[in-house]
Amino acid sequence: MMVKAILYSSEFVAELRKLPKTLLALAIKKEKIFKDNPLHPSLRLHALQGKLKGLWSISITGSYRIIFERQANGDILFISIGKHDIYRSL
Repeated sequence: MMVKAILYSSEFVAELRKLPKTLLALAIKKEKIFKDNPLHPSLRLHALQGKLKGLWSISITGSYRIIFERQANGDILFISIGKHDIYRSL
């Protein structure tokens, strides 16, 4: 998987702004790792299943995730960021 560009949904931006500063800094660090090497083991990249099929997840911490969609043109759209239960809100 190659990352061409990362785009952000308005929902993602709103959720990002609510994160504590320490988590925000870690999310930014993980985004950089994702841009440089999307298959880096620390991201625990995986495709989602069931009703979320077509979406992907990377780990920020043991509890926090970024959910994204791969666009046809190669761009990545970050959809949501939050605790593991964000899967239920999608």
